[in-house]
Amino acid sequence: MEYIRTNPEARRVVIINDPQPVSSVGDIWSSAGRAAMIGIFLLLFVAFLYFGRAILLPIFAAAIVALTLGPVVKAANRRGISPWITALLIVLLCLGALSIAATALAGPVSEWIGRAPEIGATIRQKLSVLEGPLASLLQLEEMLFGAGAPATAPSAPSVVLPVVAFLTPAAGELLLFFGTLMFFLVGQIELRAQLVSFFATRDAKLRFLKIVTDVERNLASYLAIVTAINASLGVVVALGAFALGFPNPAIFGVLAALLNYVPYVGPAVMVVILFVVGLVSFPSLGQAFIAPLAFVLLTTMEGHFITPTVVGRRVTLNPLLIFLALAFWTWMWGPIGAFLAAPLSIIGLVVVNHLVPSEDVKLPE
Repeated sequence: MEYIRTNPEARRVVIINDPQPVSSVGDIWSSAGRAAMIGIFLLLFVAFLYFGRAILLPIFAAAIVALTLGPVVKAANRRGISPWITALLIVLLCLGALSIAATALAGPVSEWIGRAPEIGATIRQKLSVLEGPLASLLQLEEMLFGAGAPATAPSAPSVVLPVVAFLTPAAGELLLFFGTLMFFLVGQIELRAQLVSFFATRDAKLRFLKIVTDVERNLASYLAIVTAINASLGVVVALGAFALGFPNPAIFGVLAALLNYVPYVGPAVMVVILFVVGLVSFPSLGQAFIAPLAFVLLTTMEGHFITPTVVGRRVTLNPLLIFLALAFWTWMWGPIGAFLAAPLSIIGLVVVNHLVPSEDVKLPE
């Protein structure tokens, strides 16, 4: 049987015959040895990323942000503005945005933490209709798996403090992030020239430059488009929260815009937040479901129609690839890894497209 492979650019058809048995068993062992070496390298590399995350995470995050903002520094440099000035302005803008966000969230978060016992009692009262089904489910679990240790509800501080400590980056990591971002923005042109000199042939140098240029262009395009979409989503959510009578509606708009950078997980977290706040703010369970259902409808339209239509023309990302990358980088580096999953996938996709030739294969049905 013959398989036909077409190459649209070369306008030729490649005929692939059925594979023949290997000539010797030694070839199999040789291939297995190479695969084992690659597997050991990947395992060691993953261990290196995991155990070195305290220093690697801020460096990787700063490098990705610098690559994304690289065209801005180059455009300013062409107009006679020093990279030091541009980099300093970018870092100051990032610090200002972080300070504004922290200041805006500090008041409402402190208020909700102080009301934690009251909020917990209100939620238990609103969800009392689910006590029967939950009791039946617990009884079924005990019948199938046996009775376990009685669960005790943790107090509010024991739940809030670990979450805050987990989500709040350390001061040292923040300092490393902004320092790396500053010097990467300033010296990226010289760094690129030094890296090019490591390649021996002219084709390798050109390929490296094309990869870096495509990475910068795709990251900048992705960030600009997704930021515009998320900002619009945040405005709609803030207006909807105001119309429904939520307290501090602007906070929900900011949270919706930030969490939407994380595919799948971010919108799911926002749905939970809206539902919990709805339980506390509204008298009935039905009213508490209005905001989460409206947000699910809004993000479904955004994720299935708006974003693929705009972003898909520039960067085509497989949903399965994004989901697996999100799971991997979240496990590896936590919430910040979830934010970096999509940019890292874009970088990997660009590199693979440049290094691996693409050919259309027509297989028999």
